[in-house]
Amino acid sequence: MKKYFLPVTVILAAFLHLTGRSTAFAGEVTLQDDRMLVVFDTQSGALVRLENKTTHWIIERQAEQGVSFQMKLLLPDRTNIAVRGQKQSATEVTKISAHEIRFRWKDLSSDQGRILPITLTSIVTLTNGALTFAATIENNSSLIIESIDYPCLGDLNKAPGGAPLVARHMWYGDLKSADISSSPVIESKQSLFCLIQSPAEGLYVEMQDATQPYLLRFTFNQRHRTGAVNNPGPVEFHTTHLAYIFPNSTRKLAPVVLKSYTGDWHAGVDLYKEWRATWFKEPRLPDWAREVHSWTMLRMNTTEDDFTIPYTNFVSYGQEYASNGIAAVQLVGWNKGGQDGGDPIQDTDPGLGSWQEFHDAIARVQAMGVKVILFGKLNWADLTTARYTNDLYRFQCLDQNGKRYEQGGYAYVTPTQLAGIGIHRRAVMDFLDPEYRAIAVQEFQKILALGAEGWLWDEVCHHATVLYSWAPDHGYTPPGYIYNGDLPLAKQLRAAADKINPDFIFSGEGPEDWLMQYFPVSETGVTAIPLCQYIDRHCLMLAGVSGFDDREQLNLILLNRYVIQYEPYYYKGHLSDFPLTLAYGKKIDALRRKYKAFLWDGEFRDTLGATVSADGSYRYSVFIAADSKRAVVIINQEFSKSITARLTLPNANQLVVATPEQPDAIPAPETLQIPARSAVIIMEK
Repeated sequence: MKKYFLPVTVILAAFLHLTGRSTAFAGEVTLQDDRMLVVFDTQSGALVRLENKTTHWIIERQAEQGVSFQMKLLLPDRTNIAVRGQKQSATEVTKISAHEIRFRWKDLSSDQGRILPITLTSIVTLTNGALTFAATIENNSSLIIESIDYPCLGDLNKAPGGAPLVARHMWYGDLKSADISSSPVIESKQSLFCLIQSPAEGLYVEMQDATQPYLLRFTFNQRHRTGAVNNPGPVEFHTTHLAYIFPNSTRKLAPVVLKSYTGDWHAGVDLYKEWRATWFKEPRLPDWAREVHSWTMLRMNTTEDDFTIPYTNFVSYGQEYASNGIAAVQLVGWNKGGQDGGDPIQDTDPGLGSWQEFHDAIARVQAMGVKVILFGKLNWADLTTARYTNDLYRFQCLDQNGKRYEQGGYAYVTPTQLAGIGIHRRAVMDFLDPEYRAIAVQEFQKILALGAEGWLWDEVCHHATVLYSWAPDHGYTPPGYIYNGDLPLAKQLRAAADKINPDFIFSGEGPEDWLMQYFPVSETGVTAIPLCQYIDRHCLMLAGVSGFDDREQLNLILLNRYVIQYEPYYYKGHLSDFPLTLAYGKKIDALRRKYKAFLWDGEFRDTLGATVSADGSYRYSVFIAADSKRAVVIINQEFSKSITARLTLPNANQLVVATPEQPDAIPAPETLQIPARSAVIIMEK
């Protein structure tokens, strides 16, 4: 039977009075500090009011819209039933202290009136402006709890001023944005945090578990009033835990943290940086990668087996790179099957030459001072290979119906492939399977054996469309959340590399921020917002340049501290193919070496701490050196005209200015004339 405290309130109240605690059963219970006010309904346990006390933004406003939680449960016939908080009464609401409340809901009632032996217990705390929801679910029913929405805001209100709210999250080194009225969904596999942002303030929401135990979704839902499509109602915001809680088991949910802040996205991301510092382990970077340097990229073969660059020819490319001061070359299509073929097998290709020829060519190029970075992928198994047919199929991810998931492959050169004929489709490998992880490590060791100084894991950031796998006999009870295997595999790969070469560098295509503990080099290209650089000054972001006179891209690379990756003819050519791009890139890197304390080793602050005005299109960024002196980079984005710019740098010392073409600093004038497609750096002397 459902137990209530109400019949013993007198006795219980006396006990709680003696112990300094309190329990409420009707009305409201409140947590507040100098930053935030939070009110819950004691009958339902729903959050009915949330306010930023410093700005008076009432984030959750209409008590009648308050929601405590929601659940979806899976029946044996695979249909779902819902458990809605609106139909439940809290069986316990105990204010443990001035900063902490315990809620409990028991014997939950489904929409169909079925009573389920499930208990949800939550400890809600408010400390220094951080509102934390830490919940535990005891599932004593015979059903799987697929998901639980907790906490929930039933009426997400606009900030003072009425400007629309946008949802922002981290993905691919950028800060993505969507209007909440479009009902966006943000997933923790991309970002551990979500910003609900107005122009002047915001609400920061965090999944406080960087190990990715399961998928959490930051879910917005723009409701509409009945019969009034053009008359929108409240916007709901839920954090949806796709936790798959099995029958007769107990599971703690990842804590969810809410914090209000004043300012734009920088202030919100600063809250993530603060939490990140408590768990992020700085990865090892070799000395050469800590210096100003540039990369290039070269493709040796495609899935069409054109065998463009035999292994023995690679040495001549290495000579070209060394003579131009290139520090590293990323080699694509070196393995059997060519670019995006043959995965996850990392064997050399007889069509390009022998293993020994490639090993020796790598050694010769690296002896010239050019590090060789081998492109590889371990996510997929090429369906055209005998290895897949004979073995690897056992480790593929399966959907609820036992069917394999697939990644579609890519087309590059021939008309047939560009028409979609003959593309190498791939099965999606299960990183939760310890046996497959061992196979992945074995394949990775083939890269180590070739003597390269690093690798780049292309598509490290995703598993195609797969979130959960229902494959049996993979070492866990399905379904398994595939992203939960990313960190364990990265750790195993790093351990294998450390046995051979502790300076072996890991790089990847857009690794999520938590993966950058193992992959400190990220290949993303230039992003709209240089978020990774703002979060971590030590990360290295690769951005390709491929135009014949790619000054605009190179200026952005200077502006936001990217590493140049030269990609002539989309990594099929020679550096001599674009002399204008190469010459300007060299000037930028020379400028960065000359003013390394600012432009390379300094803290990247985006636009914070300075303001710039100009009579044309421009962008700027701020760097702070270890001695607290500041530098500002301004680029003219006009294609054909000079601009006049003015910098405001509060409390500045004497300022000097330099450019890629004139690197020796001179006193900075009050107004700056910046030629078309050019850049300047203004520094405190």
